[in-house]
Amino acid sequence: MNEEEKWKLKEILEWVYCIIIAVVLALIVRYFIATPTIVQQPSMFPTLKQGQRLILNRTIRIGKQIPKRGDIVTFEAPSRGYLSSAEVDLLNPVAIYDYKINNIFSKIRYYILEIGKTSYIKRVIGLPEEHVKIENGKVYINGEQLEEPYLQEGVITDSLDGSFVDVTVPKDCLFVMGDNRPQSTDSRRFGCVPIEKLESKVWIRFWPFNLFGKVD
Repeated sequence: MNEEEKWKLKEILEWVYCIIIAVVLALIVRYFIATPTIVQQPSMFPTLKQGQRLILNRTIRIGKQIPKRGDIVTFEAPSRGYLSSAEVDLLNPVAIYDYKINNIFSKIRYYILEIGKTSYIKRVIGLPEEHVKIENGKVYINGEQLEEPYLQEGVITDSLDGSFVDVTVPKDCLFVMGDNRPQSTDSRRFGCVPIEKLESKVWIRFWPFNLFGKVD
């Protein structure tokens, strides 16, 4: 190999290294810092509408931060979206996650690249070790009615045929629901979500431009 060929090979390798570093940094930012997404379902209407673009704050993953009540979060969808009354254990009302992902490449594909992974956007209603009860169209936390100004006028909260309507949220879990209560598959149907399954907190809506700003 002459000097010119060596120089060309060195230049190619430098470009390859730069590309690898850029990809790794982009994945780190996407996984731990922030990433854009599109609202695809109506479960958070009227707060979020289908087609809107959001920036998700993913620093919630660092140290498994516990969000506040009222925060809108994203999390890995449970493997079972609905549990029948015969399957429910109200002493341990935790959503089921029984995905089988064995090798390292599948884990990277699923958890890092999020290929084939389904996520939900919901609002935090019940915090760890709180008692959540749904009764007469309202939500009660530790016996006190929860004020929910984000709901559309006239919307009531019922069981949606779910069995998790009178539960104590386990430690390290959250009770979540969509603002569009009649059209939301949430903790009423699948149970409480482990904090370790949280992916991000909804941060900014950047599309449409007239609604640009922080999401509450």
